[in-house]
Amino acid sequence: MPGAPRILYLQYQDPAAYPPLEHSSRILAERGWEVVFLGAAVTRDAPLKLDPHPRVRVKSIGFVPARLQGLRYIYFILYSLCWILFWRPKWIYGSDPVVLPALYVLAKFTAAQIVYHEHDSPPEREAGSYFRRLILRCRKLVSQSASVCVLPQSQRLLDFLQATRRSKPTLCVWNCPRRSETRANVSPSDGTLVLYYHGSINAARLPPALILAIASFRGAVRLIVAGYEVQGSIGHIDTLRCLAAVNGLEDAVQYVGAIPLRSDLLRYAAQAHVGLSLMPLCSDDINTRHMVGASNKAFDCMGCGLPLLVSELAEWVDAFVVPRFARACDPGDVESIRSALAWYLENPQARAEMGDRCREKIRSAWNYESMFESVLVELSASETRVAANVRVTA
Repeated sequence: MPGAPRILYLQYQDPAAYPPLEHSSRILAERGWEVVFLGAAVTRDAPLKLDPHPRVRVKSIGFVPARLQGLRYIYFILYSLCWILFWRPKWIYGSDPVVLPALYVLAKFTAAQIVYHEHDSPPEREAGSYFRRLILRCRKLVSQSASVCVLPQSQRLLDFLQATRRSKPTLCVWNCPRRSETRANVSPSDGTLVLYYHGSINAARLPPALILAIASFRGAVRLIVAGYEVQGSIGHIDTLRCLAAVNGLEDAVQYVGAIPLRSDLLRYAAQAHVGLSLMPLCSDDINTRHMVGASNKAFDCMGCGLPLLVSELAEWVDAFVVPRFARACDPGDVESIRSALAWYLENPQARAEMGDRCREKIRSAWNYESMFESVLVELSASETRVAANVRVTA
C-alpha cells in the first residue's frame, strides 16, 4: 500500500511464540500499516506460525547449532540493517533483551523511532558472561532513547524504570487475547471434567501432583496439553503419562503437541472445562514471581469460556479468585488440587457461569485492543512531537 506507515519487528526468537507480537502487528495491519517480522528460529522444525494477514510478512533466519550462535547473531544484525536501509521503516519494534545489542547498533543507522517491548526481564544477578553484561548495558542505553517502552506487568515495569532510569513513556500492557479470539465453549456435558493447558511444558507449570490428583477421580477428570517441552524439561510429558499409567489411567493425559496456529490452539481450549495456570509458590526469578498480566495462558482460557485453576499466590488470588474467575490451590499438594477439582466437577452450573463471566471480561476489558490502545496513542503523540521538532529545526 503506497504511503502506508511501516514498522519492522525485530526479535531474536520465533515471533509466533509470543502472542502479544501477533496481536499488536494485526492491530497495526488492520489500521493500514505494513508490518515485517525479522526473527530467528530456535528449533529445527519451527512448528509455530503467525496466522496469515496480507499486510504482515515474516522473515526468519534458520536454526544453527550452539557453536554457531555468535556468527548467526552478527548475520541477524547485518540482515536487519539491510531491511532498515532499503525498506526504510518508520518504527522499529524491538522485542525482548537478547535483541538489545542488535537494536542499539541498528538505531545508529536509521531515523526510525523505537519501541522496546520486554516480555521477560533479564536477571541482573546472573550477568556473568560478557554477552549478558552487554545486554544489561544496552538495555539501559536503548531504554533511555526509545520513544516507547512496553512491559507486561506493573512490578516488572517499576523495576525496569529503576534499573534503566528511564523517564520517557513506559506502558504496562497485559498479554491478553484479541476480542476476535473469544469463542463459545463446546466442552462435553457428560459429567466428566476436562482440564486444559497450553504453552511451555515443565514441572513448574504441570507438576506431578496434578496427575496424582487427576488419578484420584478414576477417569472422571482428564487433561489436554498443547505446547512444547523447553530445554531442561525434555521428557516431562512422558513422565506425566507414565505417572498416570502407573495409577491405572493411561488415557488421562492427552498431548496434542505444538499447534502451529493460535486459531487452532484456541479451538482445543474451547473443548475443555477448566484452564490451568499454575505457578510455583516460591521463586527467586522476578518473571516467575510477577506473572499476572504477563502470562497469556490465563486470558486465553478465559476467552474460551474456561474458569481457571491458579496457585495460591496473593497476586493471582486478587486478580482471578476474588472476582470469581478462578479457584486456587497449592500446586505441590495433591489434596489441595483435588479439592479444587472436586468443586469444579460437582458444580457444573456454577462452573459454566464462571466461564461465561470469564469470556465477558475478555470481551469488555481484558483484550489486547483495549490494552494496546495506550501504545497507539503514544505512537501518534511521538510522531507529532517529531514532526513539530522538524518544523522548528527547519
